[in-house]
Amino acid sequence: MPKHTETRHLPYTPEQMFDLVADVGRYGEFLPWVSAVRVRSNSETEMIADLIVGFKGLRETFSSRVEKQRPQHIRVDYLEGPLKHLHNDWKFRPDGEGGVLIDFEVDFAFKSRVFEMLAG
Repeated sequence: MPKHTETRHLPYTPEQMFDLVADVGRYGEFLPWVSAVRVRSNSETEMIADLIVGFKGLRETFSSRVEKQRPQHIRVDYLEGPLKHLHNDWKFRPDGEGGVLIDFEVDFAFKSRVFEMLAG
């Protein structure tokens, strides 16, 4: 899959958006394809987590390392699971008016051609 980048302007503070994205343990509450999360370790600067995701009848688990630099940056790197690779970056910048500019980048590829076709 090609890399995807996006910038969004939202009426929240960088701290609020950082806290939302960094709260991996609650992803199952608001991301429909995440059915469960297991946080293996968590500190102010790093988290290791397993996500169980369901997509078109398939369920897979993958593990990631989440590096946190509050409130400016979150970096996610793939550790193990059904992907060849996964990397994403979140950057949170104040807009000068009480809001936030979010720069998001994701790059991933599946190991399996079947998963690639389903994600299509």
